[in-house]
Amino acid sequence: MGIADIGTLVKKHARVSWNELFFDFVTFWVTVDPLGTVPLYLSVTKHLPPAERRRAAIRATIIAFTLLAGFLYFGQLLLGVMRIELLSFQIAGGIVLFLFSLTMIFEKSSGNDGMPDKGQDVAVFPLAMPAIATPGALLSVVVLTGNNTHSLLQQTLTCSMMALVLAATLILMLLGDRLIKLIGHSGASILSRVMGMILSAVAVQMVYSAFHGELGPG
Repeated sequence: MGIADIGTLVKKHARVSWNELFFDFVTFWVTVDPLGTVPLYLSVTKHLPPAERRRAAIRATIIAFTLLAGFLYFGQLLLGVMRIELLSFQIAGGIVLFLFSLTMIFEKSSGNDGMPDKGQDVAVFPLAMPAIATPGALLSVVVLTGNNTHSLLQQTLTCSMMALVLAATLILMLLGDRLIKLIGHSGASILSRVMGMILSAVAVQMVYSAFHGELGPG
């Protein structure tokens, strides 16, 4: 094999690598859904002052990254040790997401509308999980970075694509402060219910796909 052939082979592998990274980025963008997270963020933080709302967005993003990164490197190992199949994990995630969506749809309107229970940290629940670290995203990091087929370097590159999507999610949430000034609390409440309907449909589709042996929302 000549130098020219080696150069061609290197370029080919680099091209495949970039294609895989782009696929990972798109997968994370779809499963995390940065644009869809903004209405939910506005809804669950509408009772907070602007400074607290920004802190909640930053904390939620850090927590979600930690959770997803942990699942990326150790998720398959953990599920294997516990003998849990990916389809079973998908069904459980869909059920959790559906139950959460019901709380958004049937949120009670009152004088303290949107106020969380005392001691509840909205940055942890529902922002970090299941809003940002969605069941679909948790499933994706396990599927995209199988320990048996991907090296540590490949897993780290995939993790970097995930970090880019989470950074975009954070930026959009921080820009959401301007949006809430335009739509007000009533508008945020309406967005919350609409988002709840969409999340419930996604959750049902996840369970439906799992019963048909398909990974992902289908």
